[in-house]
Amino acid sequence: MTLKKIQFIFIVISLLALVILIRNWYSTYNFNKNPIPQKYQEAIAKEEQRVLVNMQKNFGFQYKVPIIITDKIPGKIYGVTSLGQDGSVKIYLNKKVMKESIEYIISNVIAHEYAHAVLFKIHAYNNKNDGHSKLWQNTCVKLGGAKCEQYVNSHDVIMKKLPF
Repeated sequence: MTLKKIQFIFIVISLLALVILIRNWYSTYNFNKNPIPQKYQEAIAKEEQRVLVNMQKNFGFQYKVPIIITDKIPGKIYGVTSLGQDGSVKIYLNKKVMKESIEYIISNVIAHEYAHAVLFKIHAYNNKNDGHSKLWQNTCVKLGGAKCEQYVNSHDVIMKKLPF
């Protein structure tokens, strides 16, 4: 190959890489600056409804709490359930990890956080085991949680993205 051909190939590859980087940056910027996509909202609502049906079946009541999408949760925390001083309960889902992990959030995190909400509702929350007691695990399972572990299993999140 001549030097000119090598230079041309290098320039083409460099421009292609630059286009891909700009596209990825814009996609991330666009996701971060706008509300979550409608398909995410619908999937969250559908999973919440499934959890509420399981709650009615297993606990005899439905306790719907607000699910708030926020980018204020630090790090790789997928969700948080909070009990306000006034007794109000809210579930927060981390928008920063949502783009890469929406399937995991749907299949695991919503039931996980609702299990905390149920324990708040029935006044069964305690500080033992960081809120992830055996009672919490049983509650999570009854709500249909796929994995009722203490914290996110990042291996599951990564492995679901691989094509094999």
